[in-house]
Amino acid sequence: MIFRQYDCWVTLAQNEEASPMGQVAFDTLKFVETLETAGLPKDQAEAISIAVRESHEAVDVATKRDLDDAKKDVLSEVTAVKRDLEDVHKEIDARFEKTDAQIADVRKDIANRFDKLGLQMTVRVGGMLIATVGLMTAILKLLK
Repeated sequence: MIFRQYDCWVTLAQNEEASPMGQVAFDTLKFVETLETAGLPKDQAEAISIAVRESHEAVDVATKRDLDDAKKDVLSEVTAVKRDLEDVHKEIDARFEKTDAQIADVRKDIANRFDKLGLQMTVRVGGMLIATVGLMTAILKLLK
């Protein structure tokens, strides 16, 4: 078995479906040497090194760059949402202005109708008063 220094790089290109994270370096040669120094036979040290390397490949580890990229993405999305909210606020303000104008028009229309109704009522009550006075006058003349 041949071990090279930094033979394990977990990258997006190597493991695209499983890990969208960045690179994690594992120095297998140094790890094997450390285990041999601790008294393990070379074949056991190499087997342990392979197991550790494979466990690194299976783990999603976010690097600072990954976090910075994610932060930029989130900030970009937040900025887009803020712009969308500003647009919605403008639309709502425009609708309220339109509604306020419509309410003002309705109030004017109601005021005009009340003015006309008041005039009509005055004419009708006046006509009824004249008719009543005329009728009472006729009744009084008949009774005399």
